[in-house]
Parts: sequence; C-alpha cells; structure tokens
Amino acid sequence: MAGMSLRERKKAQTRLLIADIAMGLFAERGFDGVTVAEVARAADVSVNTVFNYFPTKEDLFFDREAEVEDSLAAVVRARRPGESVIGALRRWVVEGFDTDLWATGLWPEAADFFRLVDDSPSLRARTRELGERTENALARTLATETGAGPDDPMPSLVAGLVAGSRHAVLAEARRRLLAGEPFDVVKTWARDAYQRAFDLLENGVPRNYGVTEVR
Repeated sequence: MAGMSLRERKKAQTRLLIADIAMGLFAERGFDGVTVAEVARAADVSVNTVFNYFPTKEDLFFDREAEVEDSLAAVVRARRPGESVIGALRRWVVEGFDTDLWATGLWPEAADFFRLVDDSPSLRARTRELGERTENALARTLATETGAGPDDPMPSLVAGLVAGSRHAVLAEARRRLLAGEPFDVVKTWARDAYQRAFDLLENGVPRNYGVTEVR
C-alpha cells in the first residue's frame, strides 16, 4: 500500500477485510449458502458498503479478478530486454513455484477453492468468463507489443495456445488435488508439466508425435 493516502489505505483495508470474511464464510457453508447480508453483518458494515466494494456476490469470491485478468499480459509487458514472450511467461510461472505460488495457479489451499467453484454454477460460469478475459487481454497486449495489424491472427493464436496450455496443466492438477493427492506431489508434477508445455510452445509438437507404426 506504499504511496497510498490515508483514505486510500483505509479503503483498501476495508475491502480486504470484507473479502477475507466472505471467503471464511464461503469455506464454512459454501458459496450459495451465504448471503451478502450475512457477510456484511460478520464484517460489521452495511450491505451497501459491501456492494460499494463488490458490485456482485461473485466479486467477493474473485476479489483479485482484475489482477488475474491482467496477469499474463503484465508479464509480457514487463519482459526483460531480449526476452521472448514465451520465455518471459515460462520464467514467471516456473520461478513462481519457489517465490509466488499464485503465479502457478496452485497453492496449498487450492483444493478447497476448487471445491467451492465446482459446487456453484455461478462460480463455474465466472471462472470460464475470467479465463476468456485473461486470454483476450493477453492477445491485445501481444498485438500492441509486436505491432501486429488488425488482420494478423498471430496474437490471438499465441494467446490461445498459452491459455490452453495453462488450462490443461491446471485442469489435471485440479483433478489430482480433488482426488486426494498431496499438494507437494501435485506441485512437482505441475512444475514438470509447465516446463513441457513451454517446450511445446517454443519448439512445436514433434512431427513424429503419435505417428502410427507402419506394418
């Protein structure tokens, strides 16, 4: 919160407090089992105050949504001199396993988060929507950063490949966590899977992958 005024810091603290209390209630009773009024009461604020910070109930659950939506695009914008787009994204994700698990899409309590999403149709829909917006934000940034013209499909193609690869890794990691595999085991698997995904993004699928034997 460095650089914020006192008023801005207080607003940020109130927002964080409301979101944390809401997530605690959701974890106890499920997303659909909690009302906004109950969140407001637990946070000792009015319902209007909750809606001032979070226009919808889903916003309470996805309180870092704006950060998530811009995450891949932000990595591209901040890449190092001489670093490729895929190289920057690989570094961000792989280093995240040691420095910032949020970048990997996995963290020790992820299984609880996934269960909450699975149990709520509105959260499942919001998750899909957020994934699409994140991919679109990446495509727009790639177009800007590379100077692509309006008819150039490359930014959208690259963004789709990146987003699809990330989704594939997280979908399998999610399945493993919900099946009861220990987090550290899934984390190790995901690190390797991400590396292989970025290898494919950088080098392409081997031409002989899946070729049937000649008999």
